[in-house]
Amino acid sequence: DAVKPVVVVNAAAWTTVDLAESEPEAAARANTFGPAELARLCARRDIPLIHISTDYVFAGDKGAAYVETDSISPRTVYGETKAEGEKRALAANPKTLILRTSWVYSAHGKNFVRTILNAGAKNPTLKVVGDQHGNPTSSDDLAQAILSVLAVMEQDGWKDEFAGVYHVCGTGETTWHGLAVAALEEATAYGQSMPSVTAIRTKDWPTPAKRPPVSSMDSTKLHRVFGVTMPAWKDSLRQVVKTLYEA
Repeated sequence: DAVKPVVVVNAAAWTTVDLAESEPEAAARANTFGPAELARLCARRDIPLIHISTDYVFAGDKGAAYVETDSISPRTVYGETKAEGEKRALAANPKTLILRTSWVYSAHGKNFVRTILNAGAKNPTLKVVGDQHGNPTSSDDLAQAILSVLAVMEQDGWKDEFAGVYHVCGTGETTWHGLAVAALEEATAYGQSMPSVTAIRTKDWPTPAKRPPVSSMDSTKLHRVFGVTMPAWKDSLRQVVKTLYEA
């Protein structure tokens, strides 16, 4: 009411995947009921909602990159609450865009890339899961994609074809082990020594929430509708590591 926005972007979420298993009500408040309420408020003002979702809505057993028309089948409380949030937001506001992203990292905050670089600076050997596959996504790239979508919407005005689900993630697939090695190799350019990084299996690193084995997603629809092409994940990783060390 105070701001009178022309569009709302919801990047808020409960993202502690393992903790969600023991605190499902809290996860649902953030991931299901929050987006539904935002969508309702946006619908009342006849404005679009852009809601950020996740690859964890998929089971990870397709064996190939997921497209937006693939059936969802989450296997975690986090994934279930995000999937239900998508459903309720789309139902509450016909001007809703769901942007599913994955493996988000940044030069800021708590994320896998920063964690692995800190670990590599302190330990000569590391063990990282090597049998989970996905698309690493720089938060900078995700933000730029959202801004590009907004620019098209501002230029062309709202079109009903804009509504729906999109995949927005880094181009190219790797494993957590592959991402760790790539990040640590980039860090050697800034004087950090390269540790030995061993790939381990998911079953050797048990967690409360079961991760999808292959949650890669295809972002072709985003390009087709909005003309947005997501950068190659290795190129974006190089820039993030550079930002980290130059800071």
